[in-house]
Amino acid sequence: MPMFIRVEVDPSVARRADLAKKLVEVCPVDIFAQNADQSLRIVEDNLDECVLCDLCIQACPAGTVKITKLYEQA
Repeated sequence: MPMFIRVEVDPSVARRADLAKKLVEVCPVDIFAQNADQSLRIVEDNLDECVLCDLCIQACPAGTVKITKLYEQA
């Protein structure tokens, strides 16, 4: 269970193979992977490795990828 961040990806992005591939490519800590059908999968075990580089946010249409810093919600 991630303790650091929560990553949310709009379903319209997660279904698109081209955007899923882009997210996999830009993430330096392998938070994203592609399923057999080329849709996006978030690798929960890697969420705590996030370096908050925002490359995933920049790689997709505005507002479709959200990172919530859980430590700021307390």
